[in-house]
Amino acid sequence: MSSAPTSDWISITEHPLSPDELSNWVVRPNCGAVVTFSGIVRDHSSSRENVIALEYETNAAMAEQRLHDVVDEVRKRWPALERVAVHHRIGRVQLSVSTVVVAVSAPHRDVAFEAARFCIDALKASVPMWKRELWEGGSAWSDETSPIVNARDQ
Repeated sequence: MSSAPTSDWISITEHPLSPDELSNWVVRPNCGAVVTFSGIVRDHSSSRENVIALEYETNAAMAEQRLHDVVDEVRKRWPALERVAVHHRIGRVQLSVSTVVVAVSAPHRDVAFEAARFCIDALKASVPMWKRELWEGGSAWSDETSPIVNARDQ
């Protein structure tokens, strides 16, 4: 099967994410593997305890373009991939709720695992997201916030 645009589903949204919906969407009759990764808001970070929520901000057009770049690269590296879905939340996200979901399908599990891992790692490294950690009585930008400008942009 070709990697036509309908084989990719990319979204930056304020709406809740559904790992199940993305997992179901990537299923294909010729694929024996679906791997889904869901990043969840937890109650701590590398620099803070008692986190109660996260807030994400981005330039949606730029973030979507970077997600397309990630998916284009994953398809070059693993041409056997069928469907790829990458969704990221913006706005306020409460504890235990998904902030990012990656789902991929492939004929075999090794390709699916490797491609899903690449997608989330590349997303974290290259998609501009500002993450604010919130706690009772305060908030601060996370140490893990991605820069909006890098060498590629200059």
